[in-house]
Amino acid sequence: VLYPKRTKYSKYRKGRCSRGCKPDGTQLGFGRYGTKSCRAGRLSNLAIEAARRAIIGQFNRAMSGQFRRNSKIWVRVFPDIPITGKPTEVRMGRGKGNPTGWIARVSTGQIPFEMDGVTLSNARQAAALAAHKPCSSTKFVQWS
Repeated sequence: VLYPKRTKYSKYRKGRCSRGCKPDGTQLGFGRYGTKSCRAGRLSNLAIEAARRAIIGQFNRAMSGQFRRNSKIWVRVFPDIPITGKPTEVRMGRGKGNPTGWIARVSTGQIPFEMDGVTLSNARQAAALAAHKPCSSTKFVQWS
């Protein structure tokens, strides 16, 4: 499961996801294909891991051993912000709840996943499978 080993503080403020398009992380940097987020939002560590496993599963189903060894996946988002929650039926007040999970903020146009070493059709299918895991809309991009 993705989460940082150590953080400076155990609880952070939730913050806002930037609606504008930041210049960093909007271009393909490692692979030939990728998924680009269409809107700003939050990705949980479980959603990121589920999308990564969906991409790997598609690669394993579609290809033989030689292509499987050559294919590579890059995850360009990391969940480093803790999300807190209070138990049910607890009265108001008495401070902030304990950390329950981790999220990554994703801005509009950011590329969370990149892949290389596969055919265009296989990469498109893998991106379509991975798009169902997080609750944000994404589109398939290709290096040109």
